[in-house]
Amino acid sequence: METNTDQHIAVPVGVTLDRYIMHNQNAFSFATGELSQLLRDIALAGKIINREINRAGLIDITGGFGTNNVQGEAQQKLDVVANIRFIRALINGGEVCGIISEEEDDIIHTGNNQSKYVVAIDPLDGSSNIDVNVSIGTIFSIYRRVSPLGEKPTIEDFLQGGDKQVAAGYILYGSSTILVYTTGNGVAGFTYDFSLGEFILSHANIRSPQDGKIFSYNEGNYNSYESFVREYLIECRKRSYSARYIGSLVGDFHRNLLKGGIYLYPPTTKDPKGKLRLLYECFPLAMIAEQAGAKATNGFQRILEVEPVSLHQRAPLYIGSETMVNELMNLI
Repeated sequence: METNTDQHIAVPVGVTLDRYIMHNQNAFSFATGELSQLLRDIALAGKIINREINRAGLIDITGGFGTNNVQGEAQQKLDVVANIRFIRALINGGEVCGIISEEEDDIIHTGNNQSKYVVAIDPLDGSSNIDVNVSIGTIFSIYRRVSPLGEKPTIEDFLQGGDKQVAAGYILYGSSTILVYTTGNGVAGFTYDFSLGEFILSHANIRSPQDGKIFSYNEGNYNSYESFVREYLIECRKRSYSARYIGSLVGDFHRNLLKGGIYLYPPTTKDPKGKLRLLYECFPLAMIAEQAGAKATNGFQRILEVEPVSLHQRAPLYIGSETMVNELMNLI
């Protein structure tokens, strides 16, 4: 039996991600392990990307890659590295039959056609911040396929809608590296312990504050916003709320999730349909937000109720503390 002296000499490490996944898998009698393994594969790729980011300046993988992705955006070298790493991890893990990525035009067929799941992923969000050492992240969404087992996945596997996600999460690469995910039964966060090479449970059952005093938006687009958005932002200033905007979606969302606040990316003259990607940015973050007691909308309906029609569809996003989102929507 462990004594107080033993605990003082050898301080408990905590709950590892693997142990947490296994414990939660055992709580469901119908679980067969595939989703648990898939989450482990994503975590492994996250560890590798964390390593690449931390040594980026030493091995010349910062800066532009010289090509544009399907969005028409200039790819950074680390965008390409992250995309390759995650695709490899998901293919080699064997639990995914298809992938869509921000960096790829079409569905990536893994060859694992007996697998039950498909993944939508933004391998490296906020990559324009790479060269200035600002937080960046990975966002992922997992669906159970609707196409027959044994066949190649189809576009319908990815266009099921946000409420059909079986899991969603993100990895934030910052002052520490944190993996946050949900399988529809609450939200948990795990901080990477470099000395152990393990993600350790650090944020159990995350609950976002119902209200907050942080508002996050791109000030440069202010004049292009609809009148109700500008009215809300003026009200935030009158209340002396804190304007906090990193320009990395994962970083801004994570801060507001924990501290209370709202993130806004409205339509603009340049992007009248919104700029954020519905399937692999809005949907996964909205699932996490709702599981943590926050809200996410496109201004007219729950983001998770928006019907997707294309793989790289864009959407406006207002996400954060319930009271703040409600106040904004009441101005429409």
